[in-house]
Amino acid sequence: MIKIKVPATSANMGPGFDCLGVALDLYNYYEFEEIDEDLEIEGCEECFRNESNLIYVSMQKCFEAIDYTPGGIRININSSIPISRGLGSSAACIVAGVAAANELAGNRLSKERLLEIANEIEGHPDNVAPALLGGMVAAVQDKGKVYFDKVKLSDNLRFCALVPDFTLSTKESRAVLPTSLTYSEAVFNISRAALLVTALSNGSHELIRHACEDALHQPYRGKLIPGYDEIIEKSKELGCIGAFLSGAGSTIMTILSKENETFPEQMEQFVKSLGNKWTIKELNVDNQGIEIRTPPINAI
Repeated sequence: MIKIKVPATSANMGPGFDCLGVALDLYNYYEFEEIDEDLEIEGCEECFRNESNLIYVSMQKCFEAIDYTPGGIRININSSIPISRGLGSSAACIVAGVAAANELAGNRLSKERLLEIANEIEGHPDNVAPALLGGMVAAVQDKGKVYFDKVKLSDNLRFCALVPDFTLSTKESRAVLPTSLTYSEAVFNISRAALLVTALSNGSHELIRHACEDALHQPYRGKLIPGYDEIIEKSKELGCIGAFLSGAGSTIMTILSKENETFPEQMEQFVKSLGNKWTIKELNVDNQGIEIRTPPINAI
């Protein structure tokens, strides 16, 4: 049996649309086993216990790349990452699936190749790259190839996720995006994406808030989230050093200095005044990424 642990991720970091993401210490756990025949899936809703399950689809994609045909597959899922909240739940399933398939087939592929297969399924690398590699990752894709580099974050940073009780589908979130940009909007985002990477790495707290500004998706997707503007403003008032929409939403991610110990409790009190229920999750960076445990060769 193969046991896999995959971290949550927060992608589209501020201006880093489809290219900047970070792994966080909230996890999904999976168990995989090759059996004689059929497909058995436990730990999810009945409607996902079939061949359309994203984990199984991802496994099949990897098996095809390796030219390996299993007898049957058993999958057990233990999820802690909220679904459809912009915290990488789909990416976790994809990364777990391709990694498990690679292990069952004899561990033939490198992490770089697994990332490319995962990216083909996901469509963009900013969630799957940190889930696989850990830490904060800058990644781009070109003709099926993924180019990436890890960003060394300042030790004095932590994250606080504000997770609402409603979801936003990626399809819905993409539908509100503009079809074209002005030259000035492009410059706005490019300059801030560059500044965000350096400010997070150097611990330049006074710059991070400005670097989180965005013209590509947050002004449009924020309108789909009741209380979005109020939460962003309150976050600044309570001393956060950066705030952005996590992934495609609906989670709002804030960046804190480790000295700011009062933010979570004060924000929890504030969101009670809003129309929806919000859960506050204090998170740290996961620097390892996917963790795979396989039985020893001499296991019975």
